Amino acid sequence: MSQTLQAIRGMNDILPDQAEQWEQFEELIRDWLRAYDYRPIRMPLVEPTSLFSRAIGEVTDIVEKEMYSFEDRLNGEQLTLRPEGTASCLRAVLQHNLLYDGPKRLWYMGPMFRHERPQQGRYRQFHQVGVEALGFPGPDIDAEQIAMCSRLWDDMGLEGIRLEINSLGQSEERSRHRADLITYLQQHESRLDADAKRRLHTNPLRILDTKNPDLQSLVEAAPKLIDYLGEPSLKHFEGVQALLRDAAIPCRINPRLVRGLDYYSHTVFEWVTDQLGAQGTICAGGRYDNLVAQLGGKPAPACGFAMGIERLLALWTAQGFKHERSAPDIYIVHQGEAAGRYAFRVAELVRDAGFTIHLHCGGGSFKSQMKRADGSGASLAIIIGDDEAASDHVTLKPLRDAVEQRKVAFDQVAESVAQLIFGNEE
Repeated sequence: MSQTLQAIRGMNDILPDQAEQWEQFEELIRDWLRAYDYRPIRMPLVEPTSLFSRAIGEVTDIVEKEMYSFEDRLNGEQLTLRPEGTASCLRAVLQHNLLYDGPKRLWYMGPMFRHERPQQGRYRQFHQVGVEALGFPGPDIDAEQIAMCSRLWDDMGLEGIRLEINSLGQSEERSRHRADLITYLQQHESRLDADAKRRLHTNPLRILDTKNPDLQSLVEAAPKLIDYLGEPSLKHFEGVQALLRDAAIPCRINPRLVRGLDYYSHTVFEWVTDQLGAQGTICAGGRYDNLVAQLGGKPAPACGFAMGIERLLALWTAQGFKHERSAPDIYIVHQGEAAGRYAFRVAELVRDAGFTIHLHCGGGSFKSQMKRADGSGASLAIIIGDDEAASDHVTLKPLRDAVEQRKVAFDQVAESVAQLIFGNEE
């Protein structure tokens, strides 16, 4: 006997009960983004590998170790399943010249792919909501995006999420800091682990984000990037903080917050929880003013963030959220050949009136069908036998209230159903 096929490790099925929770979350997300006038954009799952090498950085973990890349067998093109959404979004914006008439607020939602070690909250196929604001230079858009997140946590009823922020300044400021950081780390090279030694001359800023407890004291004493910021960068960062204070959004400045992608500059932020174990960051982002030009476009300021849907839903569930299982309004029970054909007509009639219908299929006794009707969660059963079919009537039986069943003519079914269902809701 052949072995049952399994999903690829780290790529999970989302079963009906979970999928309904996802749909409720997605509806909430769409309403939330409409409130801030963000418009949807959808990009392909597969992009040229060079897009991510240029945007994310050749010496990042994502490009070096985590991307799903392959060669197109038909034309030899190097392709990659997208590991994040910002590069894809900007590629689409530049390709279609979307900034020709001014700044844009855009969002997207969908799967991303990284070859990581699967664990709770970290999967090889994972899903993100991404938000990008393009063409806005001031600190107001940074603060607004942070405030957006705060509002979403309130809308979801989430607690215990804290905000950490930092500024990475401009490229020349990072360059000065980078040189001093390398000098400092070289003086303590014997204490560095293998990963830090590998990054020392390629991406030393990422060493500051190490999770190795043996390096914490070394990192704490390292030169801090914020001490290298000039007046314009400090003014931008203070502008963000002032707006957050006005909005009563508390935050902690974390000088070790550097983010894992090379394209960030100025403001960076993370929303963190202690309730998901090691994978505590549920939302992160910041400003990336140089990326548009880096990808070949006319220089334009940009700011954005992404949130992991799996992590957010895990937190939502851990804090007591229970979604309501979807149920049909009406379950149609029928027995007999004529009744089956008549039931098909009745189902379409009542669907035309805007109700959700479960038409029983597969046969069975009235008793077994009524048991299924009750278990479906429907508030009303329509019962049809050959007698009803012959007389062009149906029997309406409320399932959740002690109301007598009644027999109604075909042309009165929709109106009678509406009276019973809406009457029950009142």
